[in-house]
Amino acid sequence: MQLIPLGDRVVLKQLEAEETTKSGIVLPGQSKEKPQQAEIIAVGPGGMVDGKEIKMQVEVGQQVIYSKYAGTEVKLEDEEYIIVKQSDILAVVK
Repeated sequence: MQLIPLGDRVVLKQLEAEETTKSGIVLPGQSKEKPQQAEIIAVGPGGMVDGKEIKMQVEVGQQVIYSKYAGTEVKLEDEEYIIVKQSDILAVVK
């Protein structure tokens, strides 16, 4: 099964939070909060959305940072995804 977003929506797969720093220090409980960084799995076609022309500015495979309370969480075949509007994506991580 495959998720195909409509309009200006984007399907994200959340990246795992690191529990140790690069120097090997284990982080306590605050690292348990979900990160707001994800990888783009699928991108909608854009086009006319609510009477406005929307051009998609993100691509599959990019890592992005998205708004903390944005989107809808979806579970499909034991995988968790988040579907957000393109406007909820704050930045692309390079």
